[in-house]
Order: sequence, then C-alpha cells, then structure tokens
Amino acid sequence: MTTTAKPSGNILEFADKDGEFRRKPSDFRNTISKDPDAIFTPEKDRYHLYIGWGCPWAHRTAIVRVLKGLEGIIGLSVVYPMLGEKGWRFVTSEETPGCIPDTVNNAQFLSELYFKANPDYVGRYTVPVLWDKKLQTIVNNESSEIIRIFNDAFDDFVPETKGTTFYPKHLANEIDKINEWVYDKINNGVYKCGFATTQEAYTSHVGPLFKALDDVEVILSKNEFLVGNTFTEADIRLWTTIIRFDPVYHTLFKTNLKTIKYNYPNILRWARKIYKIPKIADTVDMNHIKTSYYKSMKTHNPHGIVPVYDGPGT
Repeated sequence: MTTTAKPSGNILEFADKDGEFRRKPSDFRNTISKDPDAIFTPEKDRYHLYIGWGCPWAHRTAIVRVLKGLEGIIGLSVVYPMLGEKGWRFVTSEETPGCIPDTVNNAQFLSELYFKANPDYVGRYTVPVLWDKKLQTIVNNESSEIIRIFNDAFDDFVPETKGTTFYPKHLANEIDKINEWVYDKINNGVYKCGFATTQEAYTSHVGPLFKALDDVEVILSKNEFLVGNTFTEADIRLWTTIIRFDPVYHTLFKTNLKTIKYNYPNILRWARKIYKIPKIADTVDMNHIKTSYYKSMKTHNPHGIVPVYDGPGT
C-alpha cells in the first residue's frame, strides 16, 4: 500500500460546495473480451470481485454473478459494512458475519487495490471492483459495465447458464432507455436527495424521484417486469435500490413522501417476486445494508442508531 497517498477531500463528505451531490464517473472502464488480442480475456480463476453487501451498485454485480453461475469462476471478497475515514476495510467472517477478507492481495483496505492499480490515483475507493489477478490491476469499477461483462463473457465456462442473458438484443434499446431515467431519478436520485446539504438541492430532487417511482408503478401495473415482460438487467438495477428504500432511504435520506410497502403495491409485488428467484435472496444481507448506511453516515445519524425495520423484501 502507498501510505502517503490520500483521497481528495473528506471521504465521509459527499456534496459539492453548492449543496448538490454529483456522482463522479468511475475511473477504470476496461472490459473482458473473447478477442484473442484483448488485454483482458475470459479465464477461469483469473478475476476477483470486491463488493460490499450494503452497496446497491455492488449488489447488482453479486446478483448477476450468482445468476450466471460464476461463483466457481470469479472469486469474491466482501468489505466490512461500516465506511471509515480510511475507506472500506477487510475483516474475517468470524469478526463480522458476511464479510470475506481479501485472499488475493491480502489488503487491509480497499484503497490498497486502487493504489496498486494506479499509484497516482486520486478519488474515492468504491465497490464494486473487478480485479485481474494475472495483470495485478483493476479491470473495471463501474457496476453497469461489470454486469454486462458477467452477462456473457464467461459463458464458455458455465454451459448450464450459457445463453441466459439479462440484456437480450431485441430489448436492448428499451432497456437502455429505462436504465437512463431510472438511474438518474431513482438509483442516483435517492443519493441526490440524501446527500444534499441545502434545502434547495434536496427539494429539487425529491419530486422527480417520486414522479419516477409513480411511473414505475404504472409500468408494473401492466407488466410483470420493466421491459417486455422479461426479467432483465433493468429489473436488477432498480431492484437493489427498491429493497433499500423503506429501511434506509425513506428515513435516512428523507425520501419520505411515500413508502414502497404502503404506497406502491405493484412495485412491492414485483420486488417480492424477484426476491424469490433462486439465489437472489442469498445476496441480501439486511444487517450489512443497514449498518453500512446508518453507522457510516455520521453526519446523517451521529449516534449510529440502526432502525429495526427490515423492509418489505422478504
């Protein structure tokens, strides 16, 4: 680890000076390709995924990893759920159930991976991280791209899920369109509300958030899933936000005009249906989710008290 390297700004502060939260682009944006000339090619046990169970972005990648049967192809490490001043750290499952230490790089902190990949790195140390053990570097830390990689890059190693796709070509345009506004208004919208540090910033985003949820409710009143009555990545991307909505965002992020449980019956039905898909429930650790938010965000919850409510997902 490069001990002298430091992140830009306070790692526990999220809004800009004007009170608005603006998510910074991910820095590592490579892909894994079957092209023999590619830098990163599909191989068994070459890649390792670093996640946190609390993070909705990392949760997406964990879901696609298990649905595609990649547990034996791509290793997994899980950070401690509480974000500290040095970022995410690793502990054993004995210390904290659900955690998986870094058995690849033996890192104590996630930041070590970023500096190993780029000694001059300046930015946040975020999960997910897809790591290449062969080249000793980060392939990608953008969740939307990692789930596309997992969708088909390793099909030759898992014949039982080969051809199973969450991004079917005939629905690609529709998926892209719904992903765009769901990301902006809902996935990231809850953060734009929750991390706002002025009344104006908060107010400007809370209305569009609930308008988008209302739009999703209408879609799901007519369809089983978001696009083409087919379970796709659009559902996965939204679902990891929805299961956190009532137990976390409604309270901690002040997105409290409505709840999923009491005001969105079609979204609730859809969320419960997805929860029952085999393997998905195993990716939900509500203790990690609530700890990650309520104990990490001291500016929002200075005493670190964690509510007992777990939400409607189960």
